[in-house]
Amino acid sequence: MVNSRVEPPAVALMGGGGGPAAGRSCAGCGGRIADRFLLFSMERYWHTRCLKCSCCHAQLGEYSSSCYSKGGMILCRNDYIRLFGLSGACSACGQSIPASEMVMRAQGSVYHLKCFTCATCRNRLVPGDRFHYVNGTIFCEHDRPGGVLLSGHSVPLQTSGIMSDQKVC
Repeated sequence: MVNSRVEPPAVALMGGGGGPAAGRSCAGCGGRIADRFLLFSMERYWHTRCLKCSCCHAQLGEYSSSCYSKGGMILCRNDYIRLFGLSGACSACGQSIPASEMVMRAQGSVYHLKCFTCATCRNRLVPGDRFHYVNGTIFCEHDRPGGVLLSGHSVPLQTSGIMSDQKVC
């Protein structure tokens, strides 16, 4: 049920009491679930207060009917997209980006470091390099389309390091 790409795992709200979840332990706090309602997500049971986004700490049972899991983190949709893009894949090669890998970002797209290259000369761009992002294509400062600066200036390169659950958010 854990899926960090297109279809997020559902968060099912279930009645507690004497049902099949009676006496279960919460995956979040480890405590016994005796509440009237509980959540079932990622093949585990949760108190409604314990299933939270690792970044913004929103209670996912109240916030949404879905959650995302990647790199040991449980995320709301907004934080998943912010960290890993819409698909969790590199915008250049389409391959999955591990949660622990450093990435480059441009205009909401996410790239492996090795894939963040100029479309013309294929030189890899690094933090501090100036570049142009035109219709989803990356150009170094020397290969800018039309030979003029877009909007009067180059775009400073953005980098984002995703190192661990604590440093991501």
